Amino acid sequence: MTDVQQQRIGLVVFDWAGTMVDHGSRAPAAVFVQAFAEHGVSITTAQARRPMGMAKRDHIRTIADEPEVAEAWQAVHGRPFSDSDIDAIYASFLPLQMACLKDHCDVIPGVAETVSALRSRGIRIGSSTGYTAELMDIVMPEAQKQGLKVDAMRCATSVAVGRPAPWLIYENAQQLGIYPMARVVKVDDTVTGVEAGRNAGCWTVGVSRTGNLLGLSEQELAELPDDNRRERIEQATQELLSAGAHAVVESAADLLPVIDAFDAMLAEGRLPVKCAAGAVHPVGATG
Repeated sequence: MTDVQQQRIGLVVFDWAGTMVDHGSRAPAAVFVQAFAEHGVSITTAQARRPMGMAKRDHIRTIADEPEVAEAWQAVHGRPFSDSDIDAIYASFLPLQMACLKDHCDVIPGVAETVSALRSRGIRIGSSTGYTAELMDIVMPEAQKQGLKVDAMRCATSVAVGRPAPWLIYENAQQLGIYPMARVVKVDDTVTGVEAGRNAGCWTVGVSRTGNLLGLSEQELAELPDDNRRERIEQATQELLSAGAHAVVESAADLLPVIDAFDAMLAEGRLPVKCAAGAVHPVGATG
């Protein structure tokens, strides 16, 4: 056996909003819309969601670079976006996000139990997020009250460059002493987060139903007609697979069978860098 064949998954690095808390990742999307509106420009929820997973300042810049948004800004302000404009929108974003964040810290059903089950296997629990440290100072205590605890957390302000760069994942692995990267799993509901996992050379799992790509609360999701709900979950699944996810689950609560599959693949000497998207079948878990 090779060294990798003798080892099992040792670390899972979870995203936060849309993956562990805030079903539908609703808090950041609404605030981006409001922050741009405060500066005279209307953006759609779809435009707000498209860069989700990036550090928030990078997220704002990416929205501003969209041709329709750039044209609207020019029409309102008589000039293109500047760095100072990005700073001004970011300054608006932070207090708006802090004001509403506590209302969007509900742990997604089953996730705390899954995290506990992983920990009982000796797997360390890491996490990363596009939120700043001051925003996570609100989220983490609320999550802990609901039984969700992590062993490490790295946020956008922890590194010079956020997702899709791999640095947040590497910092989790370094802090918790887990290597090689074939023993690490990244779980994320955004395309940017999946890309970060692939860039890090670790196993990568997309989350479809509870995340940013659907953008719906539990109640909103339940109110959809069955066919429409299945269609939208499948569409999100395909987007995450196209981004490179080795597997896609509807919720992070469905993760345990995927971890078993990754362990089996390691035992066969298969590595994440050599495995294509969709390497674990079937994708999804709860239907």
